[in-house]
Amino acid sequence: MILLCLPHPGLAQTIRVATYAAPLSRAGPGLLLRDIHKGDDPQITAIAQVIRATAPDVLVLTDFDYDHDGIALAAFAQLLGPEYVHQFAGPSNAGLPTGLDLDGDNRRGDARDAQGYGEFAGDGAIAVLSRWPLGAVTDYSPLRWRDLPGATLPPMTDQVAAVQRLSSTSHWVVPVLLPDGPLNLFAFAATPPVFDGPEDRNGLRNRDELRLWTAVLDGGLGQVPADFVIAGNANLDPLAGDGLRDAMAAFLADQRLQDPLAEIATAAWSDRPELGELRVSYVLPVQSWRVVDAGVQRPPPDDPSLDDRSLGAGPHWLVWVDIAR
Repeated sequence: MILLCLPHPGLAQTIRVATYAAPLSRAGPGLLLRDIHKGDDPQITAIAQVIRATAPDVLVLTDFDYDHDGIALAAFAQLLGPEYVHQFAGPSNAGLPTGLDLDGDNRRGDARDAQGYGEFAGDGAIAVLSRWPLGAVTDYSPLRWRDLPGATLPPMTDQVAAVQRLSSTSHWVVPVLLPDGPLNLFAFAATPPVFDGPEDRNGLRNRDELRLWTAVLDGGLGQVPADFVIAGNANLDPLAGDGLRDAMAAFLADQRLQDPLAEIATAAWSDRPELGELRVSYVLPVQSWRVVDAGVQRPPPDDPSLDDRSLGAGPHWLVWVDIAR
C-alpha cells in the first residue's frame, strides 16, 4: 500500500482521525475472531498493514463484526501494536431481530427482517480504536426512523413504523479525551442505497441516516456537541453512483463542516467496474478546527485487492485527516 500524502507531523496537538470500511466481517459470529487468531488470513494482514502505515490516532472501522465482550476488537488491536489500548464497540442494529416480516416475503428472521441488514447480531458493525481515552458515548442508534425530524419513510405498516430504527448499524458520539479537552467523534455507517425496489427504501434510509447528523447539529436531538469530527461510511457520493446524491452534496455544503478531500474517491469495486471510483467514506471536521493535512491511502496498481477482494484489503480505502485546535 502507498500513501497519497505525507505522514502527519509529530506535533502533540495534531490528531489524525481516520475511517476505514475494511472488510472485517465474516459469515457467522465468532469467525472473525477465529481468523484473527489463526494469524494467516491474507485479508486481515493486508488491512493491518494499511492501518499501521497510516498510523491514525483515532480510527473508525465500519465493517467490523461485533461481539458482546469486544474480544475480536481487542485481538485485532493487538495486531496493530500497543498503541490502541482504548477501544469501543457497542451493540449494533445490524442483524438485530425485530420479530417482524420487514421485507414482505412472508418469512421472519431473515437478514432483511433485522433492524439493519445482517445474518447475525452485530454482522458488519462499527468499532472505534484510539490512542487517547474515550468518554461516555451518546448512542443515537435506537432512534426510530419516523422520529427523525423531517423523515421521509417508504410505505410501511404502522406495526413496522413503530419499531423500525433509522440507523442500519450505529450512530455514536464518542468523546476522545485529549489533554486539552475532548474531541467528539461522530461515528457511523449508512446502508447502501441499493438492493431494494421502486419504493427506494434503502435510498431514503441512506439519506435520513446522513440527515440524522444534521438533526444533531441543529439541536433537534438534544444538546449539540462541540469540537466534533464526523467519520464513517456514508455510502453516498455527491456526484456519481447510486443514491440520493443531492443529500450528500447538501451535507458537504453545511457551513459548520470542513471538507478537506473534496471530490477525492475512496473506493472502487473490481466486480462492478462500470461504477468507476466513488467517494463514500468521509472525515469532516468542525470549522473551528484547523486542518493540517489529509489523504486517502489506496492500493498500488499491482495490489491483489484490485483483482480478488479476498486477497487484498478490499474495495474501500482508508481516509485520514490531521486536525489541530
